[in-house]
Amino acid sequence: MSKKPYRLAEQEVNQLEAKIRKHRINILKLILVLSVLSLAAAGTLYYIYQTKSYNNYQVLETVERKDSAGTNFAEFNGNILKYSNDGAFYIDGKNQLIWNQTYEMQSPMLDICEGYAAIADKNGKKVYIMDTQGPCGEVEINRPIRQVNVANQGMVAVLMEENGTGYIQLYDRKGAFLAEGELHTKNSGYPLDIAISNDGKKMAVSMLDVNEGNVRTTVAFYNFGSVGQNEIDNIVSSYPYSDTVIPRVEFLTNDVAVAVGESRLIFYKGEQKPVVEKELEITREIRSFFYNDNYIGLVFNNENKEQPFGIEIYDTRGNQVKTIDFSMEYDEIEFLKDGEICIRNNLECGIYTIRGTQRFHYNFDKDIRKVIHLSGCQYLFLTSETTEKVKLK
Repeated sequence: MSKKPYRLAEQEVNQLEAKIRKHRINILKLILVLSVLSLAAAGTLYYIYQTKSYNNYQVLETVERKDSAGTNFAEFNGNILKYSNDGAFYIDGKNQLIWNQTYEMQSPMLDICEGYAAIADKNGKKVYIMDTQGPCGEVEINRPIRQVNVANQGMVAVLMEENGTGYIQLYDRKGAFLAEGELHTKNSGYPLDIAISNDGKKMAVSMLDVNEGNVRTTVAFYNFGSVGQNEIDNIVSSYPYSDTVIPRVEFLTNDVAVAVGESRLIFYKGEQKPVVEKELEITREIRSFFYNDNYIGLVFNNENKEQPFGIEIYDTRGNQVKTIDFSMEYDEIEFLKDGEICIRNNLECGIYTIRGTQRFHYNFDKDIRKVIHLSGCQYLFLTSETTEKVKLK
C-alpha cells in the first residue's frame, strides 16, 4: 500500500500548524503594538495633565454651611473634619454630618494619622481621640499640654511641661494610660518637639539644652518594642547638635524621620534604631515647612523681589527634587493628594505639581478656607459659607 497519501496529509498538517503559529505571532505583534500605543497615549495624556495650567473653575455643586467663629478645617480620610473651641464635626462633601464630638477648649490643636485623629487643648488638660466611625476615648491630664501626636492604631503621645520639667505620656485609642517618662531640664534639656511613627512603635524627641550660654539640641529616638526594652528608658539612639536649635521633628514614614533646625536638615532612617541617613546645611532662614509620606518642603525668603518666596522639595533620602519660586503671601502651604502643593491665603490660591508646574491660580472675591483634591481636575473649595465641588478649566 502506498504511503504517499499519509505523507501528503502530514505535509498539510505541518502547513496548517505553521499558518496557525504565524497567525498567533501576528496577533501577539498586534497586541504588542497596541499596548505600546496605549502606553504612549496614556503617557501623553499624563504629561498634558501634569503640565496644563488652569486659571478658572466651574462650580459643579454648592452646599451652604454655617460654622462657628474660628472654625478650622482638615481633610480626614476622604471627608472633612472641622473643629473649633466648642467641638469637632466630621462631615462629607455635601455637609452631611457623620459624627460630632462636643467639648470646651481655649486653643484646640489637631493631629491626624491615617484613620485616627486627636484633638487637644493647648496649655489645657483634655485630649479627645476619634476615628472615622466616631469618638473613641478621651483623656484628662493633670499638667498643661504642649503637643499631641496620634498613631495609625489610635495610640496617642502627649507632651506636657510643668515647672521646668517635660513629661511624655502614652495612651491607647480608648484613653487608657500606657506609659510615662520625664525629661528634666537639668539632665535632658527642655523638650521642643515630639513625633511618633505611624505604627506607634518609635518616638522622636528634640530637647534644647542651654548651659552657660552654650546651646545644644539633642534628638533622641525611643523604641517601644522588644528592641527598646533592652535599652535604658527605651532610648535606642541619640544625636547631639552643638550651637543649633532644632524646633521640629517629624516621621515621614515608619522608618524615616526628619529634624528641621535653624541651619540643618537631618534625615534619619532605621526600622528599630534610627541612624543619620543624610545631613544638609541650610544657609537661609526657614520660614516654614510642610511634608507628606514622600516629600518635605522648606519655604524661604528670596532676594528676587518679583518672586520673594521659594520652596525647596526633598525626597525621603534627602535628595532635592525641585525648587519653586512664587510671589503670593500665604497663610498655609500643604501637600494635597497626589503630591500637589497648595499655597493659599484668604483670597488667593496657587496649586503646583511636584514637578513645579503651576497647575492652578485664582484670585477669589470670597474667603477661601481650605482646598481638597478629589480626583483629576475636581476639587472641593471650602469658603467661609459654602462647600463648592469644582472642576478646573
